[in-house]
Amino acid sequence: MSLTPLPPAIEEIHQKALKGHLLEIVQWGQILLKSVHVPPNPSEAFAWFKIASDAGFGPGQNMLGRCFQFGWGCHKDLLQAASLYEKAAQTGYEWGRYNLGILIMRGMGQPQNLPKAFDLFRIAAQNGHAKSMNLYARFLEEGWGTVQNTSDALIWYRKSAENGDYRGQHNYATALVDKGKIDEALDWWRKAILTATSDILLAMHRQITALHDDKDPDLLAHVEERLKEMGIRPPHPPPP
Repeated sequence: MSLTPLPPAIEEIHQKALKGHLLEIVQWGQILLKSVHVPPNPSEAFAWFKIASDAGFGPGQNMLGRCFQFGWGCHKDLLQAASLYEKAAQTGYEWGRYNLGILIMRGMGQPQNLPKAFDLFRIAAQNGHAKSMNLYARFLEEGWGTVQNTSDALIWYRKSAENGDYRGQHNYATALVDKGKIDEALDWWRKAILTATSDILLAMHRQITALHDDKDPDLLAHVEERLKEMGIRPPHPPPP
């Protein structure tokens, strides 16, 4: 651990973790995974998550599952990850349900099962999980594992967007463009740009560029600036 004194808020988390407070145990483990305050220590983070997981704490089970999924402080074991995500979901922790749905949707460590993934995202979405709302909408839009329903998909994209998920905001903006609601779409892209990852920023760049006369040059410049910060050269549209 760093010899530099921790900021008071971080030290408080550490002390509560040492006293056995489950939420702070998970938070301290997350700090050990990635933080400017202490050197990364995945093995120690894994040990803290296991304490919370063994106590039946959903967030701890979910984070221990993440460790097994990505090999943070342990060997990769997708079956173990899925088991822990399922336990987290059973406690009502929707991140666990979402992460389990991702594994099942992608067929990671088990056969792909789109109807089962759909049900997981549906439940998590109905319980208020914004990222699950976006994927629930995508399944409805595409008819993956369920009957296609583009009207309901639009409703859930909007709910995801309103609950702050940048993918939901991008997908809702894309749907609005298809309906000719350009100004409203641009407003949602302005929100999405703040937290979007590179794949969504590149998709936004393509969509905004394709608007031609209706595009917002300032918004496009902001997207390009974010991409450059990530070390990605923005694509240039082909000449007319």
